[in-house]
Amino acid sequence: MENRDRVVSKDELIDKIWHGRSVSESTLTSRINAARKAIGDNGANQALIRTIARKGFRFVGDVQTQLGAVPPELGRLAQAPQALALPDRPAIAVLPFTNMSGDREQDYFSDGISEDIITALSKLRWFFVVARNSSFVYKGRAVHIHEVARELGVRYVLEGSVRRSGDRVRISAQLNDVSTGSHLWAERYDRELADIFAVQDEITEAIIAAIEPQLYAAESFRAQQKPPGSLDAWDLVMRALSHYWRITREDNAAAQALLEQATAIDPAYGKALGLLATSHIFGAHMGWADMAATVPVAERAALAAVEADREDAWAHHGLAYTYLFRRRFDDALAEFELTLTLNPNFAMAHAFYGVTLCYAGRWQDGDVAARRALRLSPRDPLAAIYCGVAAYAQFIGRNYEASIQLARESMRQRADFVGAHRVLTAAAGMLGDPELAASALQGLQRTQPGLSLAWLTRELPMLRAEDREHYLEGFRRSGMK
Repeated sequence: MENRDRVVSKDELIDKIWHGRSVSESTLTSRINAARKAIGDNGANQALIRTIARKGFRFVGDVQTQLGAVPPELGRLAQAPQALALPDRPAIAVLPFTNMSGDREQDYFSDGISEDIITALSKLRWFFVVARNSSFVYKGRAVHIHEVARELGVRYVLEGSVRRSGDRVRISAQLNDVSTGSHLWAERYDRELADIFAVQDEITEAIIAAIEPQLYAAESFRAQQKPPGSLDAWDLVMRALSHYWRITREDNAAAQALLEQATAIDPAYGKALGLLATSHIFGAHMGWADMAATVPVAERAALAAVEADREDAWAHHGLAYTYLFRRRFDDALAEFELTLTLNPNFAMAHAFYGVTLCYAGRWQDGDVAARRALRLSPRDPLAAIYCGVAAYAQFIGRNYEASIQLARESMRQRADFVGAHRVLTAAAGMLGDPELAASALQGLQRTQPGLSLAWLTRELPMLRAEDREHYLEGFRRSGMK
């Protein structure tokens, strides 16, 4: 209506409504049809919104501007509460899950799921989570999520339903980005109700672990749309995460540059400092940087992160990973355990804890930690690392075929992940498959040129001599010098 004097192009609509994201022709058409329906128009008559072939759309209805008076049909909107401003952190509201069972006595279960999710989300310190008393005012009301977002001042809304039948329960959940009108994530869980509280806990942790990376990904996309000069520390961290997740040498360097900018803006930014420490150590772990020079840099960032925010899981994660390469195994394990106390659903921390357990000689525990990371967040951007850790655990346990299978799955997700190439090469050598071993070694030398037995001996922090010798023997049998 504001642009009724001209044709609005499809590209302009996509830029304005979807912020430049790639959307299909059918999506655009369905939204135009919804707009027509909302104002009593249709695609056949096009009395108000007209399609201009190969050009776009135009509002062609008569418009009268009336000052002072409020039309009756807008009375409800005029009396609605004023929209709350969005906070400086990403804000999310969890609506009470709908009880679909037809039994009012089952409300306690659906309410319990919602309350547990709110509690768990509140541990993610970099998100603003609306309190239970505010979000539960919408219980039993047919309300559009845009109204919820406007009244509570949030960008993201999590909604769901619970349907119980006999001894089984089905729980559905959906995460919405209200600002773009998109669904970021949806999942359905079917469970036996042998222990109702255990099921409640399991579903809660699964939902939290699944949506956390989705929230970061959405925030990263939002940061990508901003002009470089307008980025704040949070935007820079989100951009850095999008690079870190790609686990390549170039992306890791790009992530570090963005994190340095973030800490220049806010020197006491625990999350940025913790991720910076993790990124530095990860680069050296992959063979992209000199370990001796990197560890002190990472340690300074990690200690500063913990000093800045002792309750931030990312800060302790960076310190734990750094302690591992200081060969301070007990301190590393203690810091990872503290990380997981602060955020029990931190899938990345479970996986890196698994690496540390494996290097400390506890491969069975390391395997459990890696598989927990995969179970918590199977569609995680870092799932390739989680598979790689599980592959390494199986190698230490001399389960070479399982190790190869997991390494291949890791490489399927991230073809250039150095860790998976290493494990595949060692496992193929120990399995005695010369063709696979030669092929794996060739792929490893391509992803980590110059890798040698001396580097593996010097740089990888293995506590037990027998584990180190076992790993080196796998590479020797594959033909590494």
